[in-house]
Amino acid sequence: MTSIELLPEAETPDPIAEAVAKVKQDPGAVFEAEVLALLRKVREEQPARWARIRHAIKEAKTVSLADLDKLTGNGASEAAAGTSELFPEVTLWPEPVDGAELLEELSAIIRRHVIADPPTVHAAALWAAFTWFIDVVDVAPIANITAPEPRCGKSVLLGVLARLVCRPLTVSNIAPAALFRSIELWSPTLLIDEVDAFLAEHEEARGILNAGFTRDSAFVIRCVGDDHMPTRFNVWGAKVLCGIGRIAATLIDRSIPLRLRRKLPGERTTKIRHADHAAFAELAGKLARFALDNREAVRTARPAEIEGLNDRANDCWEPLLAIAKAAGGDWPRLARHAAITLHGLEGETPSIGAELLASIRDAFDSRRTDRLSTADLLEALAEDDEAPWAAWNRGKPMTPHQLSKRLTEFGIKSTTVRIGLRTPKGYMREQFEEAWNRYLSSDTPKKPATPQQASNGAASSGFGTATLSATVADEKTLKATAGAACCGVADKTPLQPEDNAEYF
Repeated sequence: MTSIELLPEAETPDPIAEAVAKVKQDPGAVFEAEVLALLRKVREEQPARWARIRHAIKEAKTVSLADLDKLTGNGASEAAAGTSELFPEVTLWPEPVDGAELLEELSAIIRRHVIADPPTVHAAALWAAFTWFIDVVDVAPIANITAPEPRCGKSVLLGVLARLVCRPLTVSNIAPAALFRSIELWSPTLLIDEVDAFLAEHEEARGILNAGFTRDSAFVIRCVGDDHMPTRFNVWGAKVLCGIGRIAATLIDRSIPLRLRRKLPGERTTKIRHADHAAFAELAGKLARFALDNREAVRTARPAEIEGLNDRANDCWEPLLAIAKAAGGDWPRLARHAAITLHGLEGETPSIGAELLASIRDAFDSRRTDRLSTADLLEALAEDDEAPWAAWNRGKPMTPHQLSKRLTEFGIKSTTVRIGLRTPKGYMREQFEEAWNRYLSSDTPKKPATPQQASNGAASSGFGTATLSATVADEKTLKATAGAACCGVADKTPLQPEDNAEYF
């Protein structure tokens, strides 16, 4: 502050200098009406001083100069802070709209620009319509645009949604302080591109995005002002996240997954920069009219839950199912099919904790025992080349401490177990039963205990697995040979019945 001339020569307090200092200390303060009014005043009346203030804010790296100029530009109202410039004007469609036809038109224009399966297209159309009902629903599912690789059209779909949703605000990066202030100030549909990089830089933003999922919990508390007064900010609103790969599990739980794929050589789409602006404007007007005419129907709708989806996924789809019901036609069925398909795919990629539980269950099953020492369990986990445990510790197998830390999250702790004459630290099968029932589906496929291995061209045993006797089982799979014949007999001393009486 002292290196830049912000204060006049007089000793009397200068509210403009105080406002600038406030912005430098708290970037989000630029969205406060009082601060904006002072900054606009100095910009209009004292151009030289405005240049110095602008430079000071730039050096402090608090707010981008583009945003600062837009917020303090001529004609921006103090209450709306440039809202009319931020959001496109929508002309309300003059007559009632057929909901089913409208959703078909939305699906058609989405397919015109991106390559996606029908469930993703239908979910995107319903989600775009949902943003126009944000004032009457109680759950705001995040639209998670994702793809396995670059150049799959993620940013294109983001651009399509930006032309269809209510009050779109597209950003590639935004500070957490500006994030919650802009949501409260403008109530936009927030569209965040490159969210993988954004969340890596701003961990605090994840909590803000999570908080906006349900209306009754969509608040964050932050200290503001020179006296650090705790202040509540409303973060309720619709949000789109666009990026490569998986986002945080807490965000996935609150999301509608919109998965895209790369175009094949023969597939054609229209570039979003060549989009028909009149067509998008017409659809926005129809969406506004559809929302106006069906607000009460969507507000009071209580759609039946979809069997097979978890509670959070059903919460995400509740407003979309309500909109599908209000639209009529075939859309209630299409909406439920999209939910089952998209979240079914989501379920095929378990969390790392669930994957560990499944691998431990396989280890107990393959060894036909009710107890394993920590060392034996880790050895069993490392044998699966397709699982991450063999390289979990920076390219090395998982350590006992790492295993213990993961299992503690499920309330499972190692104990002293008796294995023959030894009493090492380890785990009993019964310790995992509750966690398996809670976190693993009953139809989760189990890996065979002894899959066949290559024999390098040599003769090998005709047995695909070890003998099925309860007292004879091989601990390790058949290994490749260097030319000798393989034997089908189990390769470990049989487990003793007295050690495993309860299990057998």
